[in-house]
Amino acid sequence: MGESQGQVPRVTATPSALALIDELKGEYGPILFHQSGGCCDGSSPMCYPAGEFRVGARDILLGSIADTPVYIGRAQGEAWAHTQLILDVVPGRGGMFSLDNGREVRFLTRSRVFGEHELAALEQVGEAERTP
Repeated sequence: MGESQGQVPRVTATPSALALIDELKGEYGPILFHQSGGCCDGSSPMCYPAGEFRVGARDILLGSIADTPVYIGRAQGEAWAHTQLILDVVPGRGGMFSLDNGREVRFLTRSRVFGEHELAALEQVGEAERTP
C-alpha cells in the first residue's frame, strides 16, 4: 500500500487512492501531499504539484506513497504519532487548491491506532535516526 522507512509505515493508501495518485501524476507530473491542519479545508489531505507547494520548517515528512511525499505539520504529526494515516478516495469535492478538486471524488484521510508492537518498532526506528 504505502512506502516508508522502517517496517511500519506511518502513511499508506488504498487502491483507489493509488489510482487517483497515478492519474494526477500523469496529468501534473510529480506531486506531493500535505495533511491539512483544519483551516480552510478541514483536515483534508491536500495534493499539490511538487514545485508549487513550499514545505515549511515546521512540516515533517511522514513517508511516501507511490513515490509521492506526504507531509504534515509538526504539531499535528506529534498529536497523531500513535496513528497510521491511510489515504483513501470518497465521492465529493476536493479542497479548494488541491489537485483532486473538480473530479467529483476527493482524498480523505482515515486513521488507525498503532498496536503496541508497531509503536515499539517505530520508537526503535526513531532512536536509530537520532543516534549519530
